Amino acid sequence: MGEQTLRLWSRALALWFLLWAAEFVHGVWRLKVLAIWLGDFPARQVCVFTGSMLILFITYVCIPWIPARKTQTLLAVGLVWLALTLAFDVGFGRFGLHRSWEDIGSDFDMLHGGMFPVGLVILTLSPLIAARWRGSSTRQEHTSRT
Repeated sequence: MGEQTLRLWSRALALWFLLWAAEFVHGVWRLKVLAIWLGDFPARQVCVFTGSMLILFITYVCIPWIPARKTQTLLAVGLVWLALTLAFDVGFGRFGLHRSWEDIGSDFDMLHGGMFPVGLVILTLSPLIAARWRGSSTRQEHTSRT
């Protein structure tokens, strides 16, 4: 693995940890404040959108730090973030919070108001979206930058 590739993935992982920490605080706010005001399920729905805005903001601010410019590389970063998030959220929900599989599945059930897939799509595309907003991504795959 080359030095630039190692730098890219170590920084992408570090940024995912920052996003995770921000979403953790956001989740505590949802549980301690918003769920009391709105109820648990509506609070989870609202927080998909506020969480998506938080993810996009943090990614927008931090994306220049990740040495990725190609569309395919930015999408690969997003897919790794997706896999890490799914593994953590499902694993922590099931084994840390002792939620049932049915309860976890309800977050994914868009036909019954579960909005988590929307947030996952935003998370996955956020490196590409942020880079495009900053004008720093390219569709050209023949450039020497990652």
